Amino acid sequence: MLAPLGERAMRASGLSVGIASAAQGPYSLTQLLLDLTQGSRVAASDYAQERPPPLVPLASGHGAVIAGWNSARARAEGAPATLRAGLLAGLVPGGAGYVGRALGAGAIAAADEHGSVRAISLGTAATIRSRIAAMMSRRALVVAELPGGAAGASDLRALAASRTANELLIALQRAPDGSDGALLWIGGAGVPGRGSELTSSGTRERGLVNAIDIAPTVLRRLGLHAPEDAIAGSAIGGAAGGPPLAPLMRRLEEIPGRRLPALAALVAAWLLLVAAASCAGRALRARAVRAGAIGVLWAPVVSLLPAALAPGAAAEYAILAAGCLSLGALSDLLLRWPRALVAPALAAVTCLAADALAGSGLLMRSLLGPDPAGGARFHGIGNELKSGLAALVLLACATAAGPAAARRRARVLFALAGAGLALVEGLPGLGAGIGGAVLVCAAFALACVIITPTGAQRRAALAVLVCGGAALVPLLALALPHGILHAHSWGAAEDVLDRRYGAAWRELLDPGMAAATLLAAAAALLAIRERARLLAPLAGSPAAAAAFAGALLGGLVGALVEDSGPLLLVEAVAVLACASAYLHARSERAVAAAEPLALPLVPHVIGAASELAPSARPPIAVLGGREESA
Repeated sequence: MLAPLGERAMRASGLSVGIASAAQGPYSLTQLLLDLTQGSRVAASDYAQERPPPLVPLASGHGAVIAGWNSARARAEGAPATLRAGLLAGLVPGGAGYVGRALGAGAIAAADEHGSVRAISLGTAATIRSRIAAMMSRRALVVAELPGGAAGASDLRALAASRTANELLIALQRAPDGSDGALLWIGGAGVPGRGSELTSSGTRERGLVNAIDIAPTVLRRLGLHAPEDAIAGSAIGGAAGGPPLAPLMRRLEEIPGRRLPALAALVAAWLLLVAAASCAGRALRARAVRAGAIGVLWAPVVSLLPAALAPGAAAEYAILAAGCLSLGALSDLLLRWPRALVAPALAAVTCLAADALAGSGLLMRSLLGPDPAGGARFHGIGNELKSGLAALVLLACATAAGPAAARRRARVLFALAGAGLALVEGLPGLGAGIGGAVLVCAAFALACVIITPTGAQRRAALAVLVCGGAALVPLLALALPHGILHAHSWGAAEDVLDRRYGAAWRELLDPGMAAATLLAAAAALLAIRERARLLAPLAGSPAAAAAFAGALLGGLVGALVEDSGPLLLVEAVAVLACASAYLHARSERAVAAAEPLALPLVPHVIGAASELAPSARPPIAVLGGREESA
């Protein structure tokens, strides 16, 4: 049933209710209806033409035909995925029927692969219930458009009350074309499981489903099977009630517009803190720089607090800025330089894993979550965090090992932390991002190889490749059946990879992202060229060199394997920039404390730098609190 009805009318009818993600990218009613017929969807930017062609239902005999259907099919065939418009009705014996007051856009959802609607029933609103009953006696699948307001709510209650035990009733909110309808209310009765809310394995969140989950739900009820790789959605089931859905809907719709202002407020607060501290002297200014740099790295954790409270925009910005800077200052105060990086890294991994295991859904509602309102998945660690987490954990390992730590100790830390983070980002019950697991494996593998003495690097590289491949195979095996790749077989996974590469390159068409990517690439190249100066605060520590190199590789790999593309490179470079600001804003006491460790390491600094690549500049060592050429 399609109707301009919301949560209240659906609950009053006794339906289990959920929130449906209706689109990837700009919302279009026509595209939503096409997606319903094929049980799969791609981002609007993945089509050669972002908006679907005009589709007009026309009466033809006892049924109807959809004018413009061939153009819609040709457009779908050109997309980098298996999209078969009309698949749902085409699989149902006898096709689908349509019931409405007039031949509206909803008839598109009843069309088969040839654009034909087998039967239609048009008439007044007063007779719509009887006409639905008559159509159901002749067709196994019926699509009906109900009126809005009290009349539509009354019709929905009557249909739910008269439903037999073996009938499936799904009601989907209808939003006008061009509206902010990326999230719609959905209700269901007759779905497997008990509970007042809907869920599916595609979201793994109570009360949340995807609109493309309707097709596999209908096919399952009818005992029908779609061709392999044709359906990307997952069947809907009932779930025990969680938090109220109306506040969740409002929260999810707020997130896209608050992300950049919140991050800008955090950076502005950091700059104001540094400016105020500068008036009190160099030492206090350095402390302010360190507090802000570490504070920005606390953002993934602090953003979970307003996700739980759902405050207004100004309050959320204030919570994020004050919370991050306070935790940054506290970390710098309690942990000896340069080990303050360990605090946000450990807290982020622990909190995100705990949120996933507890099913609290805080990450989904945070500003750094996966953005369901934009059409992204509901669950797991989104592209906004994947490469940043890898960079942060790598740097935390390097500083935790100590500036003069043995290579073996750093290598063990990298290996253990990399394995743990790959599980957090890759397992279905946790991060659910295979792309994240791939970039984590690549980043930590490079760090392990670099930290290995030169003579053993070839053996280390081979061992890393074998172990990394062995670890990814079970993760991929777990990901495919859970739909984490949005594919149900290896063939569909190939389509997904094709689509992701195309989407990644299209990200660069956005002027803001293009500028950020150029800036990140320039910063990365400068860091590679000036790596001796970059690593000077840690006396050129091999562990730090390995961590920086691995983090950069993680950002590059993420840009290649994720559909957000350059965002992951920008993210990794931003984390490295914050870490560099913290390391270079060291206090005189920290320098003095580091001197006994740094001096014995100086003979090894040149060898560590040469392992990466020959440098045009001599390494810089910290001697007596001042920088000198080695």
